[in-house]
Amino acid sequence: MAKKLVIKVTAGADAPERCSQAFTVAAVAAASGVEVSLWLTGESSWFALPGRAAEFELPHAAPLPDLIEAVQAAGRITLCTQCAARREITEKDVIEGVRIAGAQVFVSETMGEGVQALVY
Repeated sequence: MAKKLVIKVTAGADAPERCSQAFTVAAVAAASGVEVSLWLTGESSWFALPGRAAEFELPHAAPLPDLIEAVQAAGRITLCTQCAARREITEKDVIEGVRIAGAQVFVSETMGEGVQALVY
């Protein structure tokens, strides 16, 4: 079993099922004791902002704020540097605990021994 799970979610409200799947897998893995690193890229970048996850709705899916809270309780959430810049999101704008980092950090995280990476 992988010791660490790195998940990159590229979808947001534009592809709600794919988006919800990524957050759900991250939350379940974190609750199962797996070290989780969830990366917000593309349209999912908006969920780094306060209140935006609460606006997301998908029938029969766990509320996004709950999933984010579960990931943050046992893992880390990172917003892509370029994605943040394109949306004019800065470190002072994001919810507490979200960091902004770039490709170098992503590659470093995914190349470690015992790491499994998933992209949604």
